[in-house]
Amino acid sequence: MSGGDGTPREPRSDAGAGDVHARPFGSGARTADGERPAEPRPEFRSYYGRPVLKPPVWTWEVPAYLFTGGLSAGSALLAAGADLTGRTALRRAGRLGGFGALVASTGLLIADLGRPERFHHMLRVAKPSSPMSVGTWILVAYGPGSGLAAVAELLPARVRAGLPGRLLCRAARPAGLSAAAFAPGLAAYTAVLLSQTAVPAWHDARRQLPFLFTGSAAASAAGLGMLVVPPAEAGPARRLGAIGAAAEVVAARLIEHRPGLVPRAYTTGRARRLRLASEGLTLAGALAAVSAARRSRPAAAAAGLALLAGSVLQRFGTFEAGVASTRDPAYVVVPQRERLDAAGAGREVP
Repeated sequence: MSGGDGTPREPRSDAGAGDVHARPFGSGARTADGERPAEPRPEFRSYYGRPVLKPPVWTWEVPAYLFTGGLSAGSALLAAGADLTGRTALRRAGRLGGFGALVASTGLLIADLGRPERFHHMLRVAKPSSPMSVGTWILVAYGPGSGLAAVAELLPARVRAGLPGRLLCRAARPAGLSAAAFAPGLAAYTAVLLSQTAVPAWHDARRQLPFLFTGSAAASAAGLGMLVVPPAEAGPARRLGAIGAAAEVVAARLIEHRPGLVPRAYTTGRARRLRLASEGLTLAGALAAVSAARRSRPAAAAAGLALLAGSVLQRFGTFEAGVASTRDPAYVVVPQRERLDAAGAGREVP
């Protein structure tokens, strides 16, 4: 901060003045035996009670969009594999579920923008350095294949018999494979988008968030498959659910155990409750997927619901951690000081 004449000034030690680092005890205070008492934990505040960073203005539509986008991407991959291996029911569920989630995801994105024409404006340029621009074009490239494959699944038998219907059915496989080719980018780009913001909890976890989101996407798509497809045909969904759940849980633990202060945003408050519930549901769904869900339709449905719910809560928990990290100035001030200290000592802060 600087004074009115532009010269820098140190934060005042008066806690009521809204200083960034308040120290209640003077550096010369000592006890009766001559020892210096331990100072309380420093209290970080912003000037005039305002946060250092503005909290995200996004509402519930954004974490819901993160979930539906991942569900669509995972479903497209599952549908493509089912198509190539002759699993008709799983292919149909993946195509329809993937396109339905894409429609919901697009609606949520436009709703958050507030004005639908803003999405159209994003198509005017392609900027490789912008995660938002790259994500927009991934959606544009992914959508037609997903939509065409889904429409082919909905054609009545009499339409399939005609020439247009036959042509559409023949195009469904290449369309589905096209959607599957762009699906990993769709599942991961939202993680890159969040990590490129100034939000401490998201930026600090920039290396783990893509793995967290892709694992969650795989688990949710597998959950949908197990929910609506008979166990005899849902083997790939069960295996994908176990792999996705493992990746999601491992990535979440890596985020929580990173060094420094910022991971505390994930392990306290509302974010902690959401993520604990997510981990419990995801692990329960994965365990059921590799055991009881192989033989029992009710168990498979329960496992699928658990994986879906776990994925939803993971996205909302990650979103809440980011919001919480912007409200406490310590999440900004402490890492900054650690980087400055490390730079002075010739070290690198991860």
